[in-house]
Amino acid sequence: MKPTKPLLLLASSLLCVAAQAEMTWSDNSLSLLYGHDYEVNYSLNTDDSERSVVTFEHASGHSWGDLFIFADYLDSEDGSNELYSEISPRLSLGKLSGSELAFGPVTDVLVATTVEIGNMDDPDHLTATGPHFTNYLTGVGFDLAVPGFSFVQANVYHRDNDDKASNEQLTLVWAMPFTLGDASFVYDGFIDWTSASEDSHPSTNFTSQLKWDAGATWGEPKTLYAGIEYVHWNDKFGIKDGTYGVDSNERNVNLLVKYHF
Repeated sequence: MKPTKPLLLLASSLLCVAAQAEMTWSDNSLSLLYGHDYEVNYSLNTDDSERSVVTFEHASGHSWGDLFIFADYLDSEDGSNELYSEISPRLSLGKLSGSELAFGPVTDVLVATTVEIGNMDDPDHLTATGPHFTNYLTGVGFDLAVPGFSFVQANVYHRDNDDKASNEQLTLVWAMPFTLGDASFVYDGFIDWTSASEDSHPSTNFTSQLKWDAGATWGEPKTLYAGIEYVHWNDKFGIKDGTYGVDSNERNVNLLVKYHF
């Protein structure tokens, strides 16, 4: 058993118990993205430039911490289809201990966990279902108070990877609402930096979305958004650019529509 699995099992058990605890807020959404400049996919197929992505997201706050879940269904030009999901519960040490753990810009300290699950259909039928993997991340998270932002989070993880050597990851997540005239916008996103390992190159994924609150124009703010997503990903999947003869530096603009319910 991998060393992080007991921690994830413990976290799962705590979350099952916490099902009866108070939920302080929640949000669900569906997004549709479409772009032309995707690079190598997980099976190292290089003919993958055009792709549409349908994403379900759930985020919620609880008396024990918070939970973020998303699932991407990716339909690519090369005929491959991929389902990729992440489940990320974070346990608030401040809430669980009843003690305030604030210092400087830090408002809380959390046990951060994530499970990454991937599945890809193989268009060349080399295997029955194509590559699939489950990665386990455990570490520590920090909630930060930053002026102008609705939230900022920093998480530091150790990664136990299913198909490559273990390494480390730093993740920053943010959301910044703002207005221009009568129009409301949100700029949000994440930065994932993963360290090198025995069989992987360092990788940086900077993905952000700029969204206009279209629903506000007919009296239903924060329901329907339209905008763009920009992906700036160096050495995608830890593949050094040029290895295997592929371009693994992705610069990709997607059109975006997002509905919250």
